[in-house]
Amino acid sequence: MITARSLKHAYGAREVLQDVSFTVRPGEVFGFVGPNGAGKTTTIKALATLLTPDEGDIEICGIDTLRSPADARRCIGYVPDWSGIYDRMSVFEYVDFFAEACGIDDAARRRDAVGIALELTGLERLSERMCSDLSRGVQQRLALARALVHDPQVLLLDEPASGLDPRARLELLELLRQLKELGKTILLSSHILTELSSLVTHVGIIERGHMVTSGPASKIAELLGQDRVVLIDLLAPAAGRGVVLHRVQGVERVVEREPRRLAVTIQGDERVVAETVRAAVEAGLPVIGVEQEWTDLERVFLVATRGEVQ
Repeated sequence: MITARSLKHAYGAREVLQDVSFTVRPGEVFGFVGPNGAGKTTTIKALATLLTPDEGDIEICGIDTLRSPADARRCIGYVPDWSGIYDRMSVFEYVDFFAEACGIDDAARRRDAVGIALELTGLERLSERMCSDLSRGVQQRLALARALVHDPQVLLLDEPASGLDPRARLELLELLRQLKELGKTILLSSHILTELSSLVTHVGIIERGHMVTSGPASKIAELLGQDRVVLIDLLAPAAGRGVVLHRVQGVERVVEREPRRLAVTIQGDERVVAETVRAAVEAGLPVIGVEQEWTDLERVFLVATRGEVQ
């Protein structure tokens, strides 16, 4: 769905992208992370056809964006880190304006498209509200409605939660989860790594214009030697019996997070997970469910980068 190959770009003598390559497949949520000045925004602008890289190729929805940018834009919804809001327009007028700009010329079809975008982003009750009266969080929802009005397959979101208060940020993340369930392919950059980890399926880490690594979130953590947390749900409280799991090689910590849930910190691959579950069953623990928790994206980021900026 998104393929970037060997992207290079410089502003004067300063090279901001150096051989950046990655792939985002249909339905994936790709977390694009890196220090300030690493090249995230430049990459996203190139993907959105707003910037032509000095070298490299980009394909989105099978379209060569450098040769056919207008065709590529039809399947892209782009939200920059700060979206200009037209204060003298109502919410409906604002989204309607961009719907027409996206080529939805028929008034009835455009009205339906705007209604769907506003409903999806929870703004239908604010359709007559003036844009100047909206909070920062609602303005960010409006920017997303604008990007969704032509029903794009791919969403490019540059720091979508920047500047939002905790409630607005959580509401935005819930909206992104809904878009994920609708099958949208999403690339987003963010510094809010602990919250990203609950949403993204894949991660790309960039530093000083170089892609440090990219791939499934769990695999990257594993390759970088990061711990994983396995949550074991029980039918009855563990009552201290979880201590037996320390005998498994690779188990570093066992915590009774709740009376009927053990959080087991593991250093190792899937075989260690399987051995841990087997040991729990053999110890008589009534296991009814197992899931892996990846909440340490920030630690992965710190291991992969050196915090350098250009």
